[in-house]
This record gives sequence, C-alpha cells and structure tokens, in this order.
Amino acid sequence: MNSRIRFRRVAGVFAAMLSLSLVAAPGVLAHTEQHVGDYHVLIGWLNEPALVGQPNAVQLTITDHDEKPVTDLGADDLKVVVSTAGQDSSALPVTPAFDTEEGFGNPGEYHAELIPTAPGDYSFHITGKIHDTAVDLTVASGPETFDAIEGTSDIEFPVKQPTLTEIGTRLDRIDGRIDALQSAAPAADVGALAAAGAAMNAAQEASAAADRALLIGLVVGGAGLLFGLGALLLIARSRRAAGPA
Repeated sequence: MNSRIRFRRVAGVFAAMLSLSLVAAPGVLAHTEQHVGDYHVLIGWLNEPALVGQPNAVQLTITDHDEKPVTDLGADDLKVVVSTAGQDSSALPVTPAFDTEEGFGNPGEYHAELIPTAPGDYSFHITGKIHDTAVDLTVASGPETFDAIEGTSDIEFPVKQPTLTEIGTRLDRIDGRIDALQSAAPAADVGALAAAGAAMNAAQEASAAADRALLIGLVVGGAGLLFGLGALLLIARSRRAAGPA
C-alpha cells in the first residue's frame, strides 16, 4: 500500500505541474444565448479554447428583459450538472464571479468551477430559479453553442506530456502488478517457511540420532571398562592366593 500511495502522490504532483505549465491561448469565446422567461442566459466555458487538465468553469451571464445584469442570485439558486461520455458530475453550485461593492468582475456573471479531465463533447444541465422563474436548461457543445474540450498535445513543446488519462492507465497497471506481487508473496512465504521447517526437523532428528549414538557408545565403553577392571581384579586375587613361586 505504501508503494501505491507514493505513486498516487507522484501522479497528483505531476498533474498539478502539468496544469500550471499549460496556458490557454486567447481566442474568441463561443457561447450560446438561451431565454428563460424574461431573462437572457449566455452560456459557455469561461476559458476557451477549453483544454484537458486546465482549471475552467461553466460561465453564465444573466440579464433581464432590459439587458440589465441580474446581480442578486445566491449559491443555492442555480446548479449545473456537467456530462460527457455518459458520465455526470455532481450538481455544481453557480456562484457570483463579481463583487459590486469592491468593483471587480462583470456584474451578472456566474461561474460553476471544474477541471475537465477528458477530451470530447460536454453538455450542461442548469436547474434552479432566477428570482421566481424556474430554470431547466440543457445545452451541449457544438458549432452553434460552445467548444468541446480539446487535448493539449498539439500545443505542447518541446516534449509532449502524457495525458491524465494515460497517467491513470499507467498507475492502474502498476497497481495491478503491486497487487499481484502482494498476493504471490504470502504463498512464497508459506513455501519458504515449510522448507525451513523441514530443514529444522531434519537437523533436530540428526542431532537426536547423534545423541543416541553417543549415549550408546558411552554405555558400551563403560561396560567394557568395567569388564576389564573386573578381569584385572580376578587375576590379582588369583596371584595372591597362589603365593610366591
């Protein structure tokens, strides 16, 4: 698990460096204007061209029928679900991108921030309310609306960096290898332990056999010594009994 965590951290750092190293080229913003009751909603990406791995946002510019910006919507009034390739994001809050008191930003402009991580067509489903008017809009990228998400390989120089998808695929492969090694390790450990146990048993049996042989040798040797001493005593007694010749 420590190896996996290290790889994930490396991937996170690499992705952050990649996103900081790429700067979106300036261009004409492609947006689509939608009408909700008496309100006009201009919808598109905040940064275009919209690139994989680059911080971006769904940009909504809302005005009323007199073209006056709507500046009093809160974070709970509108939500956006972003979809691509059959996958849906969570409901992203739409928050003001301006401050009329501090005097920054464009009044009536709202953002739902995200980082797109795959190229292709995207769609936005916007729901909620603008004052008392219900909102339920779905718009998709296209020639008449807003740009699809593009890869970055065409503008990378001098070295083309792997995409986040490629990094994720490589990490999955590495994780698979780590899991396989971790699964195989217990079996190898069991085999090694079994071999060590057999060797230990054999050594213990050899030691026991040697101890038995030594004990038998001592017993036999002791018996022989006693027999020899007994014979010498008998000879000595017989010589004393016979007296001098």
